[in-house]
Amino acid sequence: MKVRQKALRTGWTTGTCASAAAKAATEALLTGREVPVVEVALPSGRRVTFATDSSGPLSRDRAEAVVVKDAGDDPDATNGAHITATVTRRSEPGIDLDGGVGVGVVTRPGLGLELGGPAINPVPREMILQAVSEATAGHEQGLRVVISVPEGEKMARKTTNARLGILGGISILGTTGIVRPFSTASWRASVEQAVSVMAAQRESTLVLCTGGRTEKGAMERYPDLSRVCFVEVGDFTGAALRSAREGGLTRVVFVGMAGKLTKLAAGVLMTHYTRSKVSTELLGEITRYVGGDDGVVQRVGAANTGRHAYELWEEAGLLRPAGQELCRRVVEVLTRFTEGALEVEAAMVDFTGKNVVAAYPPDSPDG
Repeated sequence: MKVRQKALRTGWTTGTCASAAAKAATEALLTGREVPVVEVALPSGRRVTFATDSSGPLSRDRAEAVVVKDAGDDPDATNGAHITATVTRRSEPGIDLDGGVGVGVVTRPGLGLELGGPAINPVPREMILQAVSEATAGHEQGLRVVISVPEGEKMARKTTNARLGILGGISILGTTGIVRPFSTASWRASVEQAVSVMAAQRESTLVLCTGGRTEKGAMERYPDLSRVCFVEVGDFTGAALRSAREGGLTRVVFVGMAGKLTKLAAGVLMTHYTRSKVSTELLGEITRYVGGDDGVVQRVGAANTGRHAYELWEEAGLLRPAGQELCRRVVEVLTRFTEGALEVEAAMVDFTGKNVVAAYPPDSPDG
């Protein structure tokens, strides 16, 4: 019997959790009591309530609160993080916000954040300041707020922070305050941010990879490029190309396996498997174009997947010419999409992701 799946559960961003912890710590400092529940505002204006994991004054001039991040059903590296806010009285008026242990430090331009400052993005910063201001309403005094994340440095190893120049911990992120499972918006934003960092460092070549395996192959193919030039683009080739063009980049290389390349060659730049299918008819046409006999053309055209077509090309001794023609068509599509503003190359790797088996232009490395 077919069972209907439950809807995936949303969660909360690190920014929302930080604002809740900051408000709870501020209230604990001002009242001298524990604060088990706190309410904060999301950027939309919606109000949400959080239970604190712990909260209370540490001394007359210092208090702390912890909110445990729940990312819902999103595979988030920071799920379960203990987002901690420490609030201290200070003589100067206003609110001073900083990052502590486990919150990354910005070391490269292009993120829209101060170099040497904490990786607390603008929207979360505003949320934290608003939450603290709500708690201090009627109390005129200066406060220093430090957001920290125990284990944050370890969590950051599962992210691209180091490559972007965010060292020592995670980023405090969020634009809506809500984590939506498998969020396409968050991935797209991370791709655009990575391209922005590249452009700020005056790099000119962007290498788009479809995943971790293809990225490793791409790095071996272009060993002279900085690591920041390599971006796991996922399904957001179009967004990456627009960002590259806006950032003044001059060259883009797309490295992928047969399936993704086929979708791009067909003009589909949003390549998620649920939104588009591999056109094996196109692969059959390419097979004929490079001299495959009718039998091979028919088998490739009826292949189950891009990988199946790849294997059929390999059996027929057509892998290199067919792969090269596929890459040529990808280059044609991406060049048209960018209106010729970028020099485009494409490379096809095998299913280990390590070996380039075809490329266009053919005189490029290993092509």
